[in-house]
Parts: sequence; structure tokens; C-alpha cells
Amino acid sequence: MPRHKFLCFVLPLFLVGCGEFPQAPRDTRPWGPPSAPRGDHGPAEPVDVSKVPDAVPGDETPSRYGNASPYTVLGKTYSLVPACKGYHDRGIASWYGTQFHGGKTSDGETYDMYAMSAANKVVPIPCYARVTNLRNGKSVIVKINDRGPFVENRLIDLSYAAASKLEMLGTGTSLVEVTAVGPGDLGPPPTTIAPAPAVDVTALPPAATTASTSSVPLPAGGAPLIYLQVGAFAERSNADAALQKLNIGGIQHGLILPVTEGTHTLYKVRIGPVPDVDAVDALTARLAPLGFQDVQIVIP
Repeated sequence: MPRHKFLCFVLPLFLVGCGEFPQAPRDTRPWGPPSAPRGDHGPAEPVDVSKVPDAVPGDETPSRYGNASPYTVLGKTYSLVPACKGYHDRGIASWYGTQFHGGKTSDGETYDMYAMSAANKVVPIPCYARVTNLRNGKSVIVKINDRGPFVENRLIDLSYAAASKLEMLGTGTSLVEVTAVGPGDLGPPPTTIAPAPAVDVTALPPAATTASTSSVPLPAGGAPLIYLQVGAFAERSNADAALQKLNIGGIQHGLILPVTEGTHTLYKVRIGPVPDVDAVDALTARLAPLGFQDVQIVIP
């Protein structure tokens, strides 16, 4: 497996006690570097990759390499989904560049930062997927041929070229939707999503006890915000206890979302909306000492 999948992020900021979500300054240069201080970056000067074609899905058998299941990295165990077909998720994308250019991917291919490729933790490789930037609606097709990123809160690691086409080089990360595609699945790309306006999360009540699905706030145009889910409980009393634990720990903007499926109701405890990826990372770091280890990112 490539070395970059084993390096961890250094969190650049921490949430403050008043319950606000501060935002870190961003590197807005169009060609890098990635948000993690891992010694990786884009080329010294921006490279025009606009003519680089999307990956073309093909019928490929799983590689001999990179498909062990389950496997363990940095003390955490991952299991692959049964097949690439049908895979769909939303989360945070990052990208990797020159540090690994020319090295081996998990399936034995050579990593080319100027090709349309990506790394993911759970799909069998190789796998083809449409990746859509949920902040601007731009979409690309990539070949997933690598494992990672083994960093908290990250769903997929994109090549420099793919990140450039999604216009996420400067920020280093973006909210994305990842949908597996096969040779017969290449319909038109999704309709462009309106950018999300700024949201003053400090104006929200510190701890909403209950929220219905329809009342979860979304900005105009349907562009999603980020929530962190710290648990889902069959008993409302357990959800109340988790919310109280968050409040005692100084974590505000918590809510309980009852979700009924058939005759069963789950009480999901979430925090948010959280405005950006830096705040997500900092908040996750604060949750771990409170006993909330398996935090999930939810992008409605």
C-alpha cells in the first residue's frame, strides 16, 4: 500500500468553548498543496488538465493485490463491500500529488497524478466511480485503484487531475458524492448544484432536543451541509444521555433525530450543521475523549 495512506492529519484548529465553529484560513492557490501537512503538494506551477479525459469504465476482475478483506491499518479494521456495483456514499474528498507520483498503487499500477484515478477504503479495486463536487455540481469519472485515505473523516483521495477538474485544489478538500459506475451506467452528469450560502451556526439553539427530518436545515438550492452523527439508539433515554454528555463536554448544537423504519424507531444523535472540513476535524478530536469514537459524517 502507498505510504501516504498511513500518515495522519495534524489538526489546525480547535473548537472554542462558546460552541462556535471557527474557520481556518485557506490556501487558495489553484494548484495546491493538499490540506494535510504531509509533505505532499501539487506541481510547482499549475498544470492544465482540462483536456485529460475521464476514466472509461470497463468490465474488470478484482485485482490480485489490494483486495484483502478484512484488513487493518493504524489499528482500525476495514471490510470491503461485496461489489463495486451499487456503491454510493457522500463524504469528504481529499487529494494527493507529487509525493506519490510514479509510485505503486494498491493494485500494482503506477500512480499518475495527471490521470483520473482515486483511492478508497472499502470498494473492491479496480472500481470506476462518478465523483461529484456537492458545492459546485462539477463531476468526473475516476478509476479507483488505490487504498485510503486512512485519515479520519475522509471518504476518497483523488488524483491531482481529478481534484483540479472538481475545482478543489486550493482548499484541499470538498464535500462529494461517490457513485460506482459500469460500462452501461454513463448517463448525463447530475444537474449543477447551487453553491451553499454561509450559515451562522452560532444562531442555532445550543441543544435542540428533537428534530424531524424535514426540519433539518438545508441552504437554498439543495447544497448540503455537514452533520456529525455520534450514535443511533433504540431507546430515547440513551439518546438523551448522549446529548447530555455532549453538553457537559462543552459540545453544543446537538440534536436528536427520530427515524422510523417499519415498526422500529432509531434516535440518532447529531451535531451541526458544521460549516467546513477544518471544523469537522477539530470537533472529531474533541469528541474522542468524551467516548464518541465512531463518529459518522452525514451530508443530507
